Amino acid sequence: MHPVLKTQLCELLGIEKPILQAGMGFVARADLVAAASNAGALGVIGAASLTLDQLREEIRKVKDMTDKPFGVDILFATYGKPSSDPRIEEFTDDVREQIDSVFKERVPVLASGLGNPAPVVPQAHELGIKVIAVVGNTKNAKRVAAGGVDIVVAQGYDGGGHTGRVGTFTLVPAVCDVINQPVVAAGGIADGRGLVAALAFGAIGVWIGTRFVASKEAFAHMNYKNKIVEIDDEATVRSRCFTGKPCRVIKNATTAAWESREAEIEPFPLQLMKISEELGDNAFELARLHGKIDLGSCAAGQSSALIHDVKSVADIVDDIMNEAEEILRKLSVA
Repeated sequence: MHPVLKTQLCELLGIEKPILQAGMGFVARADLVAAASNAGALGVIGAASLTLDQLREEIRKVKDMTDKPFGVDILFATYGKPSSDPRIEEFTDDVREQIDSVFKERVPVLASGLGNPAPVVPQAHELGIKVIAVVGNTKNAKRVAAGGVDIVVAQGYDGGGHTGRVGTFTLVPAVCDVINQPVVAAGGIADGRGLVAALAFGAIGVWIGTRFVASKEAFAHMNYKNKIVEIDDEATVRSRCFTGKPCRVIKNATTAAWESREAEIEPFPLQLMKISEELGDNAFELARLHGKIDLGSCAAGQSSALIHDVKSVADIVDDIMNEAEEILRKLSVA
């Protein structure tokens, strides 16, 4: 491996390669997570959409499938607006139960795909658990950094799933400039070119989602995976229709119908229930489990334009690393 690719991220998390597989709701389950960790990256379970029993089951499955580090990504939903004082953040009961399960199972890494995990950082550190927070702007980067998280993932506008308003090219170096914690880049990254660019911006690795949806091990219907392979750079849209928060998904009949209904959208997580009731089924399961991609929620980033096949996780990780090494060799010669 090129020495530039053996970054601080590898040391912090005990992994071989500076790649984190995003904890995508519904999609990131044991097969995907264990495959990512066994490939030298960090696999991350997506707790969103899992019941408490299912989360415990997935954690234990991963432990049976790998002895490598892995994580769990929780959406840190609160009862009200986020507090300016992280010590009094009021998480929902479901979130608290998920956090407790992560702690009881001694999962090596806890990630917050949404919200501020600061209130649980001290307990996590007591248990030897690293904490990662995903943010979409410098304001929230400073907020979670002040709460003591170990790593901040700066996810640009081009990323799939819940995402902000700032592009990756601006966001990642801007976050690196305003916090002391190490930064991982996310949003629009699907190959070795993105990894090298992230390192040039000052990040210590990458958080990748969409490329891993289009993998053999992802817990997703083939219609969803194949759609990612088929679409171009303009086939996704940032919409609040599925969750109540801005979420980049593949354009379909549902996103189009809600373009004129923005005023009706409920706050997160109430919109999840509202739209599922309208669709007659869980909005996530419709697409991700049943393959009804014309109606359900298919989270995907603009990096879909860079994805041309469905491969094994091991091959995806190898491709990213090999391409990054080749670029670095060319740059060093130049």
